Amino acid sequence: MRLAHFMRASAALLLMALATAPAAAQTDYPTKPIRLIVGFGAGGGTDILARLVGAKLSEILGQSVVIENRPGASARLAAEYVANQPGDGYTLLASPVGPMSMAAAIFPDLKYNPTKSFVPLAMIGQFPPILVVRSDTPVNSVKELVAYAKQHPDKANYPSTSPAFTIPMEELKLASGMPGVMIPYKSSGEMVLSVIEGQSMMGIIDPPPTLPQITAGKLKALAVVGKDRMAELPDVPSMAEAGYPSVDVRLWVGMFAPISTPPAVVAKLEKTIPEAIHDPGVSARLKVLAVGPGVATPGEFKRLIESDIVKFKSVIKAANLHFR
Repeated sequence: MRLAHFMRASAALLLMALATAPAAAQTDYPTKPIRLIVGFGAGGGTDILARLVGAKLSEILGQSVVIENRPGASARLAAEYVANQPGDGYTLLASPVGPMSMAAAIFPDLKYNPTKSFVPLAMIGQFPPILVVRSDTPVNSVKELVAYAKQHPDKANYPSTSPAFTIPMEELKLASGMPGVMIPYKSSGEMVLSVIEGQSMMGIIDPPPTLPQITAGKLKALAVVGKDRMAELPDVPSMAEAGYPSVDVRLWVGMFAPISTPPAVVAKLEKTIPEAIHDPGVSARLKVLAVGPGVATPGEFKRLIESDIVKFKSVIKAANLHFR
C-alpha cells in the first residue's frame, strides 16, 4: 500500500511539473536572441525606429534584438512571413500602417489580418509625412509644384515603398490635376535619395529619413500632410493650409507578435516595449525624428488599426484608387 501511495504521489508531482514547465519557460523569456523583422530595406523610417527601440529593448530584456530586413511587395511579404512563424516571442514584426491597415483595406485576398493574425503589442509612434522636392527645384509651394509638374509631365514622378506614400500623393493628384507616375523603392531612405539625386521630381515621405536632409539643405519641404503644421518645421504649411485639405494621411509604426504567442510572453513584451519607447534617450531621439507619442495601450492600438481599415476603404473607394 505504501509503495502504491508513493507511486501515485510521484506521478501526481510529475504531472504537475510537466504542466507548469511551459509556464516557467515563458516567464524566463527571453533565453535567446529575438528577431525583429522589418519589411523594408535598411535606412528607411521603419528600419530607423526598429533599430532605435530594438537596441533599448535588448538592454531591458538582456538578450539581443536582431533587425532582419525582408523587403518585398510593399512589406506584405514580411508580415506574411511573421504571421506564419511559431508564436514563441522570438520572431516579431515592426510594421507601419501601409502593410497593415492600408493593405487590409486594399487587398481582399490578403494572406494575413492585422488583428487576427497578430497581437498588436505597442505603437512606437505616429507622424505625418512631408511633401518634399530637391532643394534646387524652382518651386516654393504646393501650387507652384502642381504648375511645374503640369509644365513638365514627362518628368513628373514620385517614389513609393507602399500605399502609405502612394495614397496621399494620389490624393494630391486627384485634388490638383497634377500628373505623376509612381516609381517603386525598397525603403524610404531610397525614396529620399531618389529625390535628392533627381530621379524623382517630388515625394511624400516619412520624417525619420527626411528631416535630416531638409536640415542639411538637400531637400525643400513644401507641406506637411494633414491639417496641422509640424513643430520641427514651423515655417512649413500643412497641406490643408496649402489648399488641399483632402490630402490627409497620418502614419504610424508598431510592433506585432504572431497571434499564437503565449499570454505570458505577450504580457512581458507589452510591458517592456513601452519601457524602451519611453526611455528618456529614446524619447528624445524620437522627438528629433518628429515621431509623436502613439496610443497608450495595446487595446487602443488594436482599435485604431480596425478603425483605420474602415477609413482607408472609404478613401480608396472615393478616390477610385487601384493597387497591384
